[in-house]
Parts: sequence; structure tokens; C-alpha cells
Amino acid sequence: MKIYNTISRKINEIVPLDPNQVTIYTCGPTVYDYPHIGNWFTFIRYDILVRSLKITGYNPKWILNITDVGHLVSDADEGDDKIQSKASKENKDAWTIAKHYSDYFISALNTLKILQPFAIPKATEHIQEQIDMIKVLEEKGYTYQISDGVYFDTSKFYRYTKLAKLKLDELEEGARVEVNPEKKNPSDFALWKFSDIKKGKRDMEWESPWGIGFPGWHIECSAMALKYLGPTIDIHAGGIEHIPVHHTNELAQSEAANGVKYVQYWFHVNHLMINGEKISKSLGNGIRLEEILEKGFEVDSIRLLVLQSNYYTQANFSFDILQTVHNTLKNLRESFSWVYSLNEFIESGENICSMIEEAKKLIIANISDNLNTAESLKHIHKMSSVFGKLTNISIEELKALESFNKYIIDLFGVNLVLKRELTEKESELISNRDEARRNKDWKKADILRNELSDLGIGLRDIPNSTLWYPI
Repeated sequence: MKIYNTISRKINEIVPLDPNQVTIYTCGPTVYDYPHIGNWFTFIRYDILVRSLKITGYNPKWILNITDVGHLVSDADEGDDKIQSKASKENKDAWTIAKHYSDYFISALNTLKILQPFAIPKATEHIQEQIDMIKVLEEKGYTYQISDGVYFDTSKFYRYTKLAKLKLDELEEGARVEVNPEKKNPSDFALWKFSDIKKGKRDMEWESPWGIGFPGWHIECSAMALKYLGPTIDIHAGGIEHIPVHHTNELAQSEAANGVKYVQYWFHVNHLMINGEKISKSLGNGIRLEEILEKGFEVDSIRLLVLQSNYYTQANFSFDILQTVHNTLKNLRESFSWVYSLNEFIESGENICSMIEEAKKLIIANISDNLNTAESLKHIHKMSSVFGKLTNISIEELKALESFNKYIIDLFGVNLVLKRELTEKESELISNRDEARRNKDWKKADILRNELSDLGIGLRDIPNSTLWYPI
């Protein structure tokens, strides 16, 4: 399988260090608020990456972290801790805020059918590991201390600019990180921040060799990746916004501390726009998952919308777009689900079975080529068109369809087939409608069709018969 590797600026074949396992670390949420749909698009893309690795023969070990301390509002080294700030606004303590949004996030992963990672470590549960890594950096001469904390000296790490292709001599101070006149270099970043006595005791603070305080945002990921995956990991995934600061700093401190390459393949996901605009608090367009589900949309519709664009391109969301995708999903299910209303099956089905196998091969070829989900959907639609034109099917074809649906569920988390038994009332309504059609009572037939639709049953009329499917 090949993916675009940010650090090489090329599409590279994934060759894990251990042939029996591919290690993956993904940046999780900072748990101070509810995620918006843009966040969920990113996590679904991580999920599809992991699913694709499984389907293509890899054995992924996936770590998805939770940042519950140390992420400052500037995304750099100044301002308040996002969680502490939220706690102050809601008149609660930071631990309560972090637990509430962490629990919500983990629950929502299940709702969105995102695979269970190997571990979901929290920064607050790995303070000692972070202190230990800072000690190593200190012993190796990469750190210095100023009034507000312990900092990493980026001038001492020769690969610092490689990931983001930064030109530090052209870096305008304050454009990328906050201005701090005590720092040796504008790009230097905090490893450990001291608690500000003037602001009073923080809810989250710990003793350290350098004084009471809390870890910097970047050191958390490095320490947890080391603990769960070792000094070198195969794939590190995150949003493209993490490239110039967070991931650049992670790479520097990890390689400086561990003395080996930190990441083989950097996998970065592009942004989601809302109605063509960037998601921002000022615009108030950060749509929550609950808003979408309350409007009657399915999780499968959300996932199908994610699949329609590739991870490296900018995607767009609107409720009109989602409605179109939702209708597409209903049409796909109609094409594939009517077969379960058949009582009799034909004998031969070799042609359809071979078409299904060919579709699987083509989907895998697209997925293996830089996770091209948009192109892979074409083969699902092609099979939908084939099944939509059939009026009979063989047992072999039915089994092949079920295998194909399981394949799509495993790969994309989208169910294309709905199955259920008719109730006695629904069976009677279908019989009455058949009779109305034979009598050419089209008005009554339409009334009965609408009544069945309200019960969740769609109809497909063919010569001398009516097929049904769940909707």
C-alpha cells in the first residue's frame, strides 16, 4: 500500500519496520469542547486508513491519544491552557472538564463506527514518561530554562526544518509562535511550563525536577508514542495544521532524545470546509455530530460523504450535500437489498460473481494507491447498477453479494444491504397493492405504496411481481 509521505514529499510504499505489524500514532482531541464535523472527518479518515491497512494485509497497531492538559490557546507556548480556561468559564475544575469531553469523544467513536484503537492514552496519565524524556533531552544538552519553563533549543537539532520545510532565517517572530524575549530562538518550544503563582494554583500541576508545573503540548505525544510504539513508528497521522508546529516539534524532541528516526511516513489530512468557508468559532459554523443525527441522517451517510473526497484534498460539507449523499446511500441499498424479497432463485450466476470479484480487486487497487477512496466508490456504483437491473438472482450470486457487502463494511464501515422480515401487516399491504395493480386501481396502489414507505418498506415493481426492500 502506498501513501503520500509529507517528509519525503512523495508517494511511498509502506514497508513497516516489523513485517508482522505496522505501528500508527494519530493525534487525538484536546478535550475542552465537543468536536465538530471537521474533526470527525479527520478521525473517520484515520479509521479508513487503519481499515485499509488491514484489508491489504498489514497488521496495524493504532494509538490514538487524548490531550487533557498542556495545549495552550495559542497552539504554541503562551496563553492559558485550553482545558483550564474552559473550566474557569464553566466554574468547574479542569479534571471534570477533561473527563466529560474525553468520555464523550470515546462514546462518539463508537457511534461513528470507528475501530477501537489498541490504546487511547491520556496525557495526564503519562506525566512521568514526559518528565523522563525531558530529563534525557536535558542530559544531551538540548534544553535551557527561562522564567516560565524549560525549552527545547531548536538551533541544536539539525533536522528541525525538514518536515515543514521551514526557513527559520526568514521566520517572522510572532507569526508562527508567540513572542517571548527570553527564548534563544523564535522557534524554541516549551517542554515543561511552570505554574504561574500570580494566577493561583492550577487544577492540573505536578512536581518536577525543574519546579511545579505541567508538560508542554508537544512532549506528550512523543512520550506516549515511545511508550506504546517504540522509538521509531511507521505512520504518524494528523491534520495538515499540525505540520509547521506540533509535528515539527514532536519530530525534533523525539529524534533528539531517542537518537533514531522518529517516523517513517507522515500522513496528513486536509481540511473540511463548511459551505465553502473555513470552520471557525467566529463564524459559529462548527456543526456537531448531534445536529446531524437529529436531522435524521445516518452515520453511514456521513462516512459515505467522507469517502467521496480523498484525504489529501479539501472537502466541503453542507446539509444539502449530505442530503444528496444520503439519497445516494438509499439508492445503493435499494439496488442491493431487493434480492432478499425473492422466494425463488435461478440456477447460474457465474457472470455476476466474477464481476463482484473484479470490483473487489479494483477497489483494493484504488485504496492501495494513496488511499483513493473517491475512485473506489465508482466500482460500488457500477455493481449497484448491475444489481439494479436484475429481476432474478442465483444462490451463488446472493452469497457473492453478501461477501461484497461484508468487504465494504470491513473496508469503509458502510452497510450497503438492509435485511429484515416483513410483518404480517406489511405482507397484507403488499398483497392488497398487487391486487390493486391487477385491477388497474393506480390511485389505491399509490396510497398503499406510501403507507408501506411510512413503515420503512420500499417497493420495486417488475412484470407480474413486486419486490420489496427495507428503507
